[in-house]
Amino acid sequence: MLDFSIFTTAEAWISLVTLLFLEIILGVDNIVFISITSNRLPKEKQHLGRKLGLAGAMIMRIAFLCLASYLVHLVTPLFTIDLGFWSHGVSVCDLILLVGGAYLIYKGIAELRDLLALKEFKEEHETGVEGGKRITLPQAVGTIMVMDIVFSIDSVITAVGLADHLIIMIIAVVAAVVIMMAFIDPISEFIDRNVEMKILALTFIAMIGILLVLDSLGINSGIDVLDMHMEKLMVYFAMLFSVVMEFVQIAYKNRLEKWKAENAGK
Repeated sequence: MLDFSIFTTAEAWISLVTLLFLEIILGVDNIVFISITSNRLPKEKQHLGRKLGLAGAMIMRIAFLCLASYLVHLVTPLFTIDLGFWSHGVSVCDLILLVGGAYLIYKGIAELRDLLALKEFKEEHETGVEGGKRITLPQAVGTIMVMDIVFSIDSVITAVGLADHLIIMIIAVVAAVVIMMAFIDPISEFIDRNVEMKILALTFIAMIGILLVLDSLGINSGIDVLDMHMEKLMVYFAMLFSVVMEFVQIAYKNRLEKWKAENAGK
């Protein structure tokens, strides 16, 4: 049974704010993936697809949190691979990260290849459908929910490590998803509207996939909650720096075009 009396203590509120902040930060990769996936939907269904995708992600994470006591079994080695120079006990968690990471690498590289090959424009020309071939709403939502199992592993483990009460974890997850719902549309539309941002987003997805594969092989991070996501946060920082640079370039181009338009007849 959920105990709301814990919110009479400062410790509970500190845990809630800290966990909410981390849930939003660790949800960046999920937002990018939802944006890329939902942009393959017909225009009139993209908004609904994003909202349903995030709602499904929230349900998946709450379900994971309610089964938090079983998470320890996910990291219990099923078998050990020993090659002499490298030894690693492979768990269910490792297999999920390996498959999910491999899919993200494939997704990022395949989308980048199609983008550079102008596949969307060619399909639009051949089919007469704006944006070329599209996916269905169930396909998009299903893909987002399945991939959220991969994305939610780190945030759920972080939640279990930082908070002692289930109600705090659930409130943090729900609040983080509500905040992401408020920003998912403008972020998705901005990514789809600006090719440079779309390239960055796809590169980011592929990089996160590489980190997940490395984690699955025991090459990346340790068990400590504070160290667990250091490599991922470094990728986030690099991504943020690249996004800021793109914003500067976009602002420069817009101002230059505006100035040329204003001074064209002078």
